[in-house]
Amino acid sequence: MLKTISLSFILLLCSVASLFAQKTDTISINLENVKYPYPIKYFAVNTEGQDLRMAYMDIPPTQLTNGRTVVLFHGKNFGGYYWTNVIKALTSRGFRVIVPDQIGFGKSSKAFIHYSFHQMAKWNKELLDGLGIAKASILGHSMGGMLATRFALMYPEKTEKLLLENPIGLEDYRRFIPYLSTEDQYKKELTSTAESIRKYYQGSYFTLWKAEYEELVRIAGGVTYSGDFPRWAKVAAMTYTMIYEQPVVYEFYNIKVPTVLFIGKEDKTVVGKGLLSPDQQALYGQYKLLGKQTAAKIPGAKIVEFEACGHIPHIEIPTEFNVALLGSL
Repeated sequence: MLKTISLSFILLLCSVASLFAQKTDTISINLENVKYPYPIKYFAVNTEGQDLRMAYMDIPPTQLTNGRTVVLFHGKNFGGYYWTNVIKALTSRGFRVIVPDQIGFGKSSKAFIHYSFHQMAKWNKELLDGLGIAKASILGHSMGGMLATRFALMYPEKTEKLLLENPIGLEDYRRFIPYLSTEDQYKKELTSTAESIRKYYQGSYFTLWKAEYEELVRIAGGVTYSGDFPRWAKVAAMTYTMIYEQPVVYEFYNIKVPTVLFIGKEDKTVVGKGLLSPDQQALYGQYKLLGKQTAAKIPGAKIVEFEACGHIPHIEIPTEFNVALLGSL
């Protein structure tokens, strides 16, 4: 009897140990256990009867200040953590850098609300007002490019320059991507795994996969192990709907501020790409064409193109990107 109990206890311990080993990469949906490169502060937001927190980094220049500020808007699958090398490049040239995690992303609240680029732009404007920043250059990557565009349209007086790094929304996805309800998108998000995320990043974001990119997968994939992952997935579905239903592509003509596009020419990102057949996928997301077409729509816009580079130039070719960025400021 004692042997039976001992064996059962050992098996239980082994099961617990195995489960613990599988969960060692678990990351909370608010990334509490992800170290950001600079201290995090929080900006209070109240909306739809909810008190929320918008995380941000406020990094002073490491060299003599030039009196100017750059704000960095992240993409949908990321947070402020992936801007480290850009922050260092900017602060070393005298810029103050503000790096928000938008509500619904990164270390910010994962709220069940109506997500809107207009509302996000307003929150960011209020953040800058609270920090005493009258005017800033806005750099937006991917989804952050859609938000930066909306910010510049709503607040041209606060936008010194609009800087777009492989922004999504250069096409109207409603024209060719089949509609999915937020609930159906939520069910899709629930199937995400670290491996599916790695496969997507490898196939969509980079021209050549490097070991250093695994950190991006560790963070995004680690969230899928969290007990709160269903909340994360629901918010991801809500922000997918925001992107799908709130295009900016028809308003580029209305931009009134100096604009520069930074385009990795091998980027083929399409929001909802998995809903298309391979033949259909080949027709869209062609940034080597979309970049030029978009620059032509924005009065006075300039474009910097990068050969052999995909969706995230500031990570794939950091030195070349930072040189181009600093030269455009």
